Amino acid sequence: MWWIVVALVLGIIETQTTVLVAGMIAIGALAGAATAALGAPPAAQVAAFAVLSALLLLVARPIARRHLRTPTELRTGVQALIGQDAIVLERVDNRNGRVKIGGEVWSARHLNPDAVVDVGHTVQVVSIEGATALVA
Repeated sequence: MWWIVVALVLGIIETQTTVLVAGMIAIGALAGAATAALGAPPAAQVAAFAVLSALLLLVARPIARRHLRTPTELRTGVQALIGQDAIVLERVDNRNGRVKIGGEVWSARHLNPDAVVDVGHTVQVVSIEGATALVA
């Protein structure tokens, strides 16, 4: 039962962080719980916990972290537009405007509340909210 408690606590900790350590150790704790359920002695439970936790931290964690940092050229959908240059088609301020991003026309707002960008200038897409590009 203690292994399950440890796994739950570590799982909760992982939801509050993004380092992918507590979650990997929580899975190791579940391996300890599984060996305990099979009636293995405490030494075998600790060994299963330690081995699986170490394997996950050394093998799975680096792979998972690489997937969190997807390069720009591999992004799809609206995520692919972030970081792209856009041409201003209608004056852009912090409330409205229009830009052309990669051949498509988007509504746009500037992140800086005091900024105004006139037609023909180039801006950079910082994020997408719904159908509106936030630019700087």
